[in-house]
Amino acid sequence: MRLLPEEEEAPSTSVPTFSTWELDFSSRPILDARGKKRWELLICSPDRSWVYSKWFPNNRINSTQLKAALQEIIEAEGAVKPQTVRFFRGQMQTIISRALADLDIKPVPSRRCFSLIGLLEERLETVYKRAAGYSDKATSLFTLDLGPPQDLPDALRGESWLFVQLPLGLLREELRAVDTRQTFGANFALASAGLADLPDDTPIPGVAVYSRRAVPLAAWTSGLEVANVAADADRACLVLETGVNQRWRYGNYQRTPENTADARAWEAAKIAARGLHFLVVQADEEADTSAGLWLLQARELPKI
Repeated sequence: MRLLPEEEEAPSTSVPTFSTWELDFSSRPILDARGKKRWELLICSPDRSWVYSKWFPNNRINSTQLKAALQEIIEAEGAVKPQTVRFFRGQMQTIISRALADLDIKPVPSRRCFSLIGLLEERLETVYKRAAGYSDKATSLFTLDLGPPQDLPDALRGESWLFVQLPLGLLREELRAVDTRQTFGANFALASAGLADLPDDTPIPGVAVYSRRAVPLAAWTSGLEVANVAADADRACLVLETGVNQRWRYGNYQRTPENTADARAWEAAKIAARGLHFLVVQADEEADTSAGLWLLQARELPKI
């Protein structure tokens, strides 16, 4: 069993130079000498080339302690203060947001923490379960409260939509326009999300939304932290999931056996692609370019 120190600093010796971080501040299934759960501040860059870990006793969990830890990171020689920090635990929003706001960093509640989620899953096996004090009984099963989808604001509504698919290799080429900021959208590193081994010919399902006002629609959508698109066969609609737990009716379809089969086949294709899918906004079906493109992954949040 590995003995974890009271405060464990970054496994990486590098300093952060990224404009965006992904952050988790939560208890772990590891008990200290008092029989109390230990807490960990875990941060990574979107490509996971930088990872930071620091441990806290459960009587030091507040925004002041978190701010001090973050300040120590960004004041290190060569470090660059991030502009935004994503986090997916809504119950920690007050503490995290207050600490970040005090440092003039934008807090972003979001399930687009794909690298961090993958890192947590790995650390459960490689760090937490091997640590002295680990206890299965101390595991806090994290649950996400997702209510029924709400009506979509008019500004975010397209005129029509279709189920589509692209081979992964071609989709990655299309995402270069997002990486170079030629179009709205969001990408993420497949390797950091555990998807590096997906072949380029893997069919990736997507939803194409068409609108004569494609550019403003994509601009509005870019502020939503889009996390997932789901085909809800029971409600006969698409559901857009954004932020941490927001859900929107994104498009309806006629409840016919054929349409229901198409929706279920699309969801099955998502599973076959290990949750990978995409959302694209275009002016029409004949458009050569996209106004917005989002790479998404449907995956369960860590069970810790």
